[in-house]
Amino acid sequence: MALSENLRSKLKKIYAPSSLVNIKYKGNDVAFKTDADGNPVVLFIGRRDAAGIVKGERYVRTLKRDNSGKVFKDHWDLKGKAS
Repeated sequence: MALSENLRSKLKKIYAPSSLVNIKYKGNDVAFKTDADGNPVVLFIGRRDAAGIVKGERYVRTLKRDNSGKVFKDHWDLKGKAS
């Protein structure tokens, strides 16, 4: 499943640094971890179980910056099932 443009726009925002953020998106439970700058870097999308863990798919974000700090590579890779 590819990430929709609407979800990608939510993931481009800056959130609390080094935290886990939980949201709902089109009937799915979404949880993502942020890096020290507040950028989402690990994404779990699926259904939340009784223990609060999202089971579905896991994505990892690649953010590469040049020497001046400008992002020149930003994409999400599907890494497989999240359990």
